[in-house]
Amino acid sequence: MRRPLSIVLAVLFIVLAVWACPRRKKRPGYFKRAQRAELTTLLVSLKLREGDLIFHTSQSAQSRAIQLATHSPYSHCGLLFRQGGEWQVLEAVQPVGITPLEVWIARGQGKYFVVKRLRDAETVLTPRTLRRLLRAGHRYRGRPYDPYFGWSDKRMYCSELLWKVYYGTTGRRLGRLQKLRELDLSHPAVQRKMRERYGNRLPLDEPLISPAQMFNSPELVTVMTR
Repeated sequence: MRRPLSIVLAVLFIVLAVWACPRRKKRPGYFKRAQRAELTTLLVSLKLREGDLIFHTSQSAQSRAIQLATHSPYSHCGLLFRQGGEWQVLEAVQPVGITPLEVWIARGQGKYFVVKRLRDAETVLTPRTLRRLLRAGHRYRGRPYDPYFGWSDKRMYCSELLWKVYYGTTGRRLGRLQKLRELDLSHPAVQRKMRERYGNRLPLDEPLISPAQMFNSPELVTVMTR
């Protein structure tokens, strides 16, 4: 008669023990990363297209000088594409490489960003042209970042990478090329950064394309701001 009671008590003990045991917690930052990825997917899944350009205010050491010299808040940009079902950004950092979109957004000041698109992308960026565009961009992967903003292909900075990829593939000039002397070099922060990079030999006639010139190009239209 006691055996059923002992079985019931044993089962009850096991249930209580399992209930009382601390459950394994998710790794630190798990929920934050999941929420960030979910938010990014919600914002961009219906609007983005491969070949779009994304801009933000970088938090790098040189960002402030770029903003002052170009009179624009935008100091960094990248090219959007999909890989393995996920959105990625091709960008010229050290070295040129790809970054998951949610990570790229989180790196920007205030997580604010703007997405631009070729104004007639539907007719220009045919599937074949888009493949060529993305292949052209990926050929630059691994190139070192160019802190001197030269026009050689040996090194790359962000807007140079995007400008050359688009021009070489579509013939479109995304922004007017300038010379270094055309930028506003008067602010002390800009002059300090220039001396740090060039010493007393400023390449004032070196052609360049700034994120600001590209952002304001009439060839592009804004498709998303956040």
